[in-house]
Amino acid sequence: MKVLAFGTSNSRNSINQKLARYAATQIDDADVTLLDIHNLEMPIYSEEREKENGIPAFAHDFYQAIGEADAVVISFAEYNGSYTSAYKNLFDWASRIDMKVYQDKPMIMLATSPGAGGAQSVLASAKASAPFFAADVKGALSLPNFLDNFDVELGKVTDDSFNAQLDEIVSKL
Repeated sequence: MKVLAFGTSNSRNSINQKLARYAATQIDDADVTLLDIHNLEMPIYSEEREKENGIPAFAHDFYQAIGEADAVVISFAEYNGSYTSAYKNLFDWASRIDMKVYQDKPMIMLATSPGAGGAQSVLASAKASAPFFAADVKGALSLPNFLDNFDVELGKVTDDSFNAQLDEIVSKL
């Protein structure tokens, strides 16, 4: 199974990128491609820019990466209770190719943050809007207190409850 995994932060040290990587490696026999949206920065979307220059190549690359995957693992970073500007912009550009950005791919939606909220606000928003963008969400899960529940050196979640829930979701792919 070809799995595309990414965090929605453009930080080079994204904790959501670490969580997405970890979750993807829990999928049996997965051939994981880890996408770093830091490498996909584009001008801020506007109708004028689209008319003048067309859709940027990076938006096409992102859309194509989803299309080539059998499943998608996304971990949403939360900035001020919502999507990161980097991901929202990438997503907005990709939606100009086709509103069905997620292309009916089965997916797992995750979120984490250093705090107790675990980025639940953005995860709830992403999950609620997923059907409008052709996402087949198999499960959604938040990991609170990332620094207390993830061993960065080993690259793994240490919270048994989260791991049990993740195993259940992964089995649905």
